Amino acid sequence: MLEIWGSTPSIYVIIILFSILGRGFWLLVFITVLFGWTALVGVVRAEFLRARNFEYVRAAKALGVSDRVIMFRHMLPNAMVATLTFLPFIITGAIGTLAMLDFLGFGLPSSLPSLGELTLQAKQNLQAPWLAFTAFFTFAILLSLLVFIFEGVRDAFDPRKTFE
Repeated sequence: MLEIWGSTPSIYVIIILFSILGRGFWLLVFITVLFGWTALVGVVRAEFLRARNFEYVRAAKALGVSDRVIMFRHMLPNAMVATLTFLPFIITGAIGTLAMLDFLGFGLPSSLPSLGELTLQAKQNLQAPWLAFTAFFTFAILLSLLVFIFEGVRDAFDPRKTFE
């Protein structure tokens, strides 16, 4: 069931629902979250399955610590590192999807500024190449900064990292 849900093309669902229900920010957020959570399920599950065999988890079980405390205090910090590793790529994909929807005219209302609208204006005004350069460099810098910021956040939450 998870494979079917994760392989459903969310862009087509967004376009269809926007055609039926109208465009709206909260509808876009809801559909994006509805289809985006499946990308992290396999990673988190694999990390929890790996962490259950760690010695400190077995020691906590032997001491009688409840499963909830073991999950949130011992296993979740290790799973967060793997999750934070994939999160910048998921967010940059969501930004790219939003820009694509805006470029195609199915994104946010046209009164709101967006990267897709900037790209569409660059396409419509080929005699003004600075619009294309602006769109390209905005995308490149924004997505690179997101990856670098999340790399720092991931290092900050890594329980195995030692700062010397």
